[in-house]
Amino acid sequence: MANIPRAAIRDLVRKYLKANITEGGADELAKMLEEEAKRISEFAVVNAKKENRDRVTKKDITKYFIDRA
Repeated sequence: MANIPRAAIRDLVRKYLKANITEGGADELAKMLEEEAKRISEFAVVNAKKENRDRVTKKDITKYFIDRA
């Protein structure tokens, strides 16, 4: 099971999609979001180190999405 609470996933789906989601669906979406967050974080840390920084910045996160385009 993922660390993102089901309630948070349910709230996001309701807010942005005006739909309901099952517990299983919320769990699966949470796992997928965590996997993507891990990939983004790994990229951002490597990018920050390339620029001789110890902290990840907004720029590092944005660069992940720009480089994927």
